[in-house]
Order: sequence, then C-alpha cells, then structure tokens
Amino acid sequence: MLAEQPLDAPAGPVVLSIGGAPRHANKDGRAVFDMAMLERLPQISFSTQTPWYPGTRKFTGPLLRDVLAAAGAQGQTIEARALNDYRVSIPFADSRQYDVIVARLMDDKPMTVREKGPLFLIYPFDRHAELRTSVHYGRSAWQLTSLELR
Repeated sequence: MLAEQPLDAPAGPVVLSIGGAPRHANKDGRAVFDMAMLERLPQISFSTQTPWYPGTRKFTGPLLRDVLAAAGAQGQTIEARALNDYRVSIPFADSRQYDVIVARLMDDKPMTVREKGPLFLIYPFDRHAELRTSVHYGRSAWQLTSLELR
C-alpha cells in the first residue's frame, strides 16, 4: 500500500512539494517529489475536453489520491499552488470521489511551462457532467508546484 512506504529522497529537481505535516516527509518536514518519483507511481490516462485547449486532449499521470497516499497526507482541504502564485482550495474528498490526476504528460508528451506544465492537476471532466463547472475548472491548477494540507 502506498501510504505505508517511506518516501525516498529525490534524485532530481523537485517538481512537487507537499506541506501541512505529511506523515512521510522526506525533506524539511515536507514530502517532495522529483519527476522520476511521480513516474514510479501507478499511471493512468484519460482524454477529456477542457476550456484551455481545442478539442480533446489525453492526460497521463498518477492519481492525486496516490500522490497524497505516498506522502502520507491527510486533511480536509488541499491548497494547490502554482508557479504563478495561483492558489485554489480543493476538498480532500475530490481526490477520493474522482480520478483527479497530477498530469505530467499531455498527448503522450511532457508539458513545458508554456504548455501549462510540467504538472497539471486535472479532473476527468468528460466522465462526470457535474465537473463541467467554473468551480471545478478553477480547481485544475496548471504549473502545479505544491499542495498544502489543511
């Protein structure tokens, strides 16, 4: 089970940091991940339409709930923070109710910062009509850098 395994130290540049007292902190009280660590988690893909891209795009990455479990994260709310200081609060329950992913690939290619990467928190909008709202679009943080547990 992911939640029972300690996190290794990242070997490469940190791309995601989880704060708010994760049980499996691996650097200065935070759970930090490099891209290789995220790649080692189970990966899923889905295609969905978004307001930000024309047509349907395929996104691939670990489930948010698996990333949180790897960090030993618990809480009621997750504050997602982006490279441009965008912040949004996400109910922890969203990670259990929906297959939200920390996308690292779009159309099978890594995303540059210009393409809203390298990480993009994305909901499966086409699978659940209730997700196609401004509230859930707003929770899809691109250029994701950190998650703060509350």
